[in-house]
Amino acid sequence: MTESGTVEFKREYVSDLYKEVIAFANTAGGTVYVGINDDGTICGVENVNDTEIRCTDNIKDNIRPDVMAFVDIKPVVMQGKNVLQITVNKGSMAPYYAQSKGIRPEGVFIRRGTASTPATQTEILNMIKDISTAYEDARSLEQNLTFIEAQRQFDNAGLPFGETQQRSLGIIGRDGCYTNLAYLLSDQCGYKIKFAVYEGQSKEIFRDRHEFTGSLFRQIDDAMRMIDANNRLSSPKINGVRREDHREYPVEAIREALLNAVVHRDYAMNGDTLISMFSDRIEFISLGGLVRGVEMADVMMGVSYLRNRKLADIFYRLHLIESYGTGIAKIKMSYRGESKQPVFECGPNSFKVVLYKTDSIAFVSGSNTESDFPKAERADREVEIQKFVAKHGEIVRRDVEKLFNVSPATATRILSKMVEAGKLKRVGDARNVKYIG
Repeated sequence: MTESGTVEFKREYVSDLYKEVIAFANTAGGTVYVGINDDGTICGVENVNDTEIRCTDNIKDNIRPDVMAFVDIKPVVMQGKNVLQITVNKGSMAPYYAQSKGIRPEGVFIRRGTASTPATQTEILNMIKDISTAYEDARSLEQNLTFIEAQRQFDNAGLPFGETQQRSLGIIGRDGCYTNLAYLLSDQCGYKIKFAVYEGQSKEIFRDRHEFTGSLFRQIDDAMRMIDANNRLSSPKINGVRREDHREYPVEAIREALLNAVVHRDYAMNGDTLISMFSDRIEFISLGGLVRGVEMADVMMGVSYLRNRKLADIFYRLHLIESYGTGIAKIKMSYRGESKQPVFECGPNSFKVVLYKTDSIAFVSGSNTESDFPKAERADREVEIQKFVAKHGEIVRRDVEKLFNVSPATATRILSKMVEAGKLKRVGDARNVKYIG
């Protein structure tokens, strides 16, 4: 046995052992043997258990992000001598780096031939780009998947969803197996959105709580309905002959915050997307923080660097999001003139959006319940659409946008619900969809 691109020998434990582990995790994986000379002769280690502990601590304490899930350390016997074998698999969160140095060439190592050397700035940037889609592209551990909800979404958008399209979208990988992207869109998706309503401004007393499961499409729809039910209407204002209803929280801001939390979270991390509603605010927390290499200031200026590029692309195709990098801008626009503005916070592994109640304080009470006005509003819209169809013979999404001054995504949802209810029929192909009575 000799040293190679995937094999490294150490005569004894050394304090910079972590550099070799970083290099293997960032490249193609490999094995470090402690107790073998550079020439391949076996010298062994005197106290293999103590050496194992020291090596484990060395790796845990010096490498970020945590790489231990990709490392296996165990003693082996070679030629009658104890040797410590450290097997390192290629990590899914590259670039791995030395905690004391950070994500810089002097802290990031890769394997070149038989040596572990500092990575160049370009190589580091390429690793960051690669990891942004690594989770999506990986083969799903669950292959028995169904796509009832996804099929419905594609049907509503007038888009095909056959095997050819699934391959081009990245739902089916090059090996013919379902990817993690497929898992997220499938009815079997194991990630959740947890929604909780609290009394007051703290988490001391629960008023209500729900968990939304299944396809991400379904989770978003279910979460929006539940938030909508708790987003009260203010007293209606009369503008000319039109009644203007206002919510405690701008609907557009809520939708953008929810979509950002679901589409841009890090699904390589286990955990749920959290929505918490208090008496004065609603909070959205997603896992993952910012993509490495992107600062908070970049995000606030509208820079869009997608962690889940293929997932975002599908949502864009389905008109669930309108363009990349506009979510925060839309949220801020929804709060123009309000005394309390949205708050955006980023932690090492999380991102939080806080939306405060708008300044309107007079709310509908008595016989008019919280859900009465939304239902009435939807009914009014449907009547207007049916009148339009009766007059013109058909209606398209752009007509709905102009009629009600809504976004393309909202217009699509209105029409899709009318199709589901049998009030309209969708005709035409993906580029020429229209609706008739």
